[in-house]
Amino acid sequence: MLAEQRHRLILRALRSGGLAAVTELSEQLGVSPATVRRDLVRLEESGLLTRVHGGAVVEEGEQPFAEVAAVRVPEKDFIAARAASMVQDGDSVLLDIGTTACRLARQLRGRRLTVITSNLVVYEELADDEGIELVLLGGTVRREYRSLIGFLTEDNLRQLHADWLFLGASGVRPGGQVMDTTVVEVPVKRAMIKASDRVVLLADSAKFPGTGMAKVCDPQALDVLVTDAPVDAATRSSLQEADVEVVVAGEVQPCS
Repeated sequence: MLAEQRHRLILRALRSGGLAAVTELSEQLGVSPATVRRDLVRLEESGLLTRVHGGAVVEEGEQPFAEVAAVRVPEKDFIAARAASMVQDGDSVLLDIGTTACRLARQLRGRRLTVITSNLVVYEELADDEGIELVLLGGTVRREYRSLIGFLTEDNLRQLHADWLFLGASGVRPGGQVMDTTVVEVPVKRAMIKASDRVVLLADSAKFPGTGMAKVCDPQALDVLVTDAPVDAATRSSLQEADVEVVVAGEVQPCS
C-alpha cells in the first residue's frame, strides 16, 4: 500500500473513532507498527493530527482540503512549474478547484495575467499581487474544500472566456475519462471547460489508474495532460488517440 493511501486511511480512522493506538492502526492497515509511527510523524509534521502516547488523534475542525494539500507536494510543485511555463504574459487563466491549482497559483505570482477562479485558496494566494487581474467567481461556499460551487458559479462562467483552463481531477480512467469523487464539483468543471480555449489537466501519478464515480469529461475535451511520471500504457494510448499531448514534467519535450 502506498504511503499516501495509508495516510488517508489513518486520518479516516481517527476522524471516525477519535483516538487510535499504533497497534490498532497497524492491524487495520496490515503494516508494521514502525511504519505506522513513521506515518504519524509525517502527518503531524503536516499539521493533520496530534501524536499522543501510543497513538494519535485528529483535532476538531480539521478540513479535508488541508489533508489533500499536504500530500505529494513536491510532485504537485513539479507539475505546477511545467504548467506555468505554458502561459504567456497577457493571457487569461482559469484555475480549477483543488490543491494542484493552488500550487500553480504560487508559480504565477509576479506575472501580468488575468486569473479567474472559484478556488478560495487561489484567491488568497494572489489577492495581494497587483500585477494579476483577479476574478473571483460567485457561488455557494463549500467550506470543507475552500471553493465556490453551484448555479451562480456556472452562470458566471457562461459569461467569461479564458485562454487556458488548468483542470484538476480525482483520477483518469484507462480510457482517458476524467473522473471526480465529488458530484457537486462536476457541473462547475464542465462549465470551465466550455469557457476555455485550451484545457490542461494537472494530474500527478497517483491519479492513474483513475478513481471517482462521476465523469467530468472524455479525453477529447482535453488538449494537454501535465503529470510528474510516465502514464500507464493503456491510458497514454487512449489520450494519444484523442490527440491529447502528454507532458511529463522534467522530460525534455521534442522540438515542434
